[in-house]
Amino acid sequence: MCGRYAAKKNPADLAQEFDAVDETDGKAREADYNVAPTKNVVTVVQRHPRDAEGQVLEDEPSVRSLRVMRWGLVPFWAKDISVGNRMINTRAETASEKPAFKKPLARRRCLVPADGWFEWRRTGKQKEPFFMTRPDGRSLSFAGIWDTWRDPKNPDEPQLITFSIITTNAAGRLTEVHDRMPLVIHERNWADWLDPDRTDVEELLAPPLDLMDTIELRPVSDRVNNVRNNGPELIERVEQATDLDRAGSEALFDLPQP
Repeated sequence: MCGRYAAKKNPADLAQEFDAVDETDGKAREADYNVAPTKNVVTVVQRHPRDAEGQVLEDEPSVRSLRVMRWGLVPFWAKDISVGNRMINTRAETASEKPAFKKPLARRRCLVPADGWFEWRRTGKQKEPFFMTRPDGRSLSFAGIWDTWRDPKNPDEPQLITFSIITTNAAGRLTEVHDRMPLVIHERNWADWLDPDRTDVEELLAPPLDLMDTIELRPVSDRVNNVRNNGPELIERVEQATDLDRAGSEALFDLPQP
């Protein structure tokens, strides 16, 4: 499961790192060290341009851009936005089979830039938080799928764009913390993953083991357990995760786990 991550880079830096056009229109959040489901966050997509009537110009080259989306996939056919609370993650093993994920996987894929993600190691009744990150400071790129949704009760309201993070079996030392992890797309595969004309990405649904072997497993304070806490101290290494903020610490573990 991926239920929390950190995203501290601004759109200008992400646009340079991902060679993308910034189309966040000032809607991007400031640095967020405790990103949780239902928040609006920056993603990376690649789409063909549209004409004045909204028709896709498939003969025109696709453009890579930064877009703001809401975390928690709400399929276009959903009757209620609350569906997204149960679709924060998508299992790589079944993504191509389930109706909510099959079409987005084929046609609407994105990257979710992150400085790292949090996971909890269970030891008896204790859950110790870790922050998984790249030692070189570059972003991790989670594989995501997205969809658009319009409230059937308010059809004149702007459409909502939502996404889900694909997860897979943990690899290498990451299994010491948890049995699942977000699917990370290596830089060498960004173009293939984002390609709007490519519908088969089965070969990309495996983690890049060479990159996973470099990931730092950093023990951090359990202040991250509380969604109200936010700041750079949440990703700082501690010798042992300490009980600094027990109030509300069970909030994470009540999240649905697709």
